[in-house]
Amino acid sequence: MIYDQNSILSLISHIHSQSQNFLQKKLSALGLTKLATSHGNILFCLSRTKSLSLSELSQKINRDKSTTTALVKKLEQSGLVEQKKDPHDSRKKQIQLTQKGSQYNEKTNDLSNELMQNSWKNFTVQEKTQLVSLLNKLSANLEE
Repeated sequence: MIYDQNSILSLISHIHSQSQNFLQKKLSALGLTKLATSHGNILFCLSRTKSLSLSELSQKINRDKSTTTALVKKLEQSGLVEQKKDPHDSRKKQIQLTQKGSQYNEKTNDLSNELMQNSWKNFTVQEKTQLVSLLNKLSANLEE
């Protein structure tokens, strides 16, 4: 199918589906099939920082708190994340990766790099920069 300016969101959705299919196939080959891509997004966010509150994590993955709580619970049951009391506010909890979660991220990092290499194949540096800029602009428009 050829997409145009009137079907750009369908194209973005299609690309998202293609990337998810790629990752699921690769994860399955590694025997890592129990997690959804939303779980991977949480693990990725936590790899970028020491810990996050549930509210911060919900915002980063663009999910409501109840959905994020369910996702975190499964990751906790799998031993990939843990919740600890916030040292500054005992009413709050901070979510962080466990050692097992860090090891999982190391395995999936290679898959992400492979996906990115495939995605950017035949693009110039200028084209990459322009595409990212335009998609950021589109995203900002939708946040209004």
